[in-house]
Amino acid sequence: MNTTQYSVAIIGLGAMGMGAAESCINAGLTTYGVDLNTTALNQLQSKGAKAVSQDARDFAKEIDAVLLLVVNAKQVDSILFGENGLANHLKPNTAVMISSTISAQDAQKFSQKLTEYGLLMLDAPVSGGAAKAAKGEMTVMASGEQKAFDKLQPVLNAVARKVYNIGKEIGLGSTVKIVHQLLAGVHIAAGAEAMALAAKAGIPLDLMYDVVTNAAGNSWMFENRMKHVVEGDYTPLSMVDIFVKDLGLVSDTARSLKFPLPLASTAFNMFTQASNAGYGKEDDSAVIKIFDGIQLPKKGEK
Repeated sequence: MNTTQYSVAIIGLGAMGMGAAESCINAGLTTYGVDLNTTALNQLQSKGAKAVSQDARDFAKEIDAVLLLVVNAKQVDSILFGENGLANHLKPNTAVMISSTISAQDAQKFSQKLTEYGLLMLDAPVSGGAAKAAKGEMTVMASGEQKAFDKLQPVLNAVARKVYNIGKEIGLGSTVKIVHQLLAGVHIAAGAEAMALAAKAGIPLDLMYDVVTNAAGNSWMFENRMKHVVEGDYTPLSMVDIFVKDLGLVSDTARSLKFPLPLASTAFNMFTQASNAGYGKEDDSAVIKIFDGIQLPKKGEK
């Protein structure tokens, strides 16, 4: 496939979507960007996007593939099938890669609708954070028909270091991501609890962070997220409310399987408590703010 003649639209230019879009540009794909945020659109335009818009229908007939990296299933549904939805404007056999974290049931519903429009779908959640997205090194957990994988190969090559083909059945990719998010959420919550205990005991958090990241108790999430706590910087790369949503999906999945999840349930309650306290739009490391009686570092202080 001649990638210089291959066109992809990335819808949702947040931390992950922007990185994915830049990776597509760097791979030589003709790249379009879609977001409601004009600052993000201008940023991608300056990086070499073919065109940007708040409405993907502006170039629906030009693209071979769509990559959706929006927040939730409601947004996916609105973009594809809402009033003036995109699905009705795409060329037949356009491949739609849905990389938002959604339930298996929603993934299956979207696949059925897209099939009715003569479109291909890959159920393809991603992980790796903004830094790996920008390097084209995301991990993709994908399920769908082989023809969808084939059609999206240039995009997968551009954005991913590792692509897992989970199987043909739509929903399997989403389920693997949901199990992964159980770990991610619990690791952040556990890291926050540990750092809160250190703060209560009077241990400097930069010292505690250094010890853990050089010892057996470390995790990728601890190393990445607790650095934000040490720096007192809760600028959102992934918000508290994202984990309220994702751990809610974990809980829903477990309930459908009648399976107990004691640790995930506790983490879900912690993120929900943080959101309820007004920290929902802050970085997910702000879950540490639910603990009373501790002094946390403030941005710019040493």
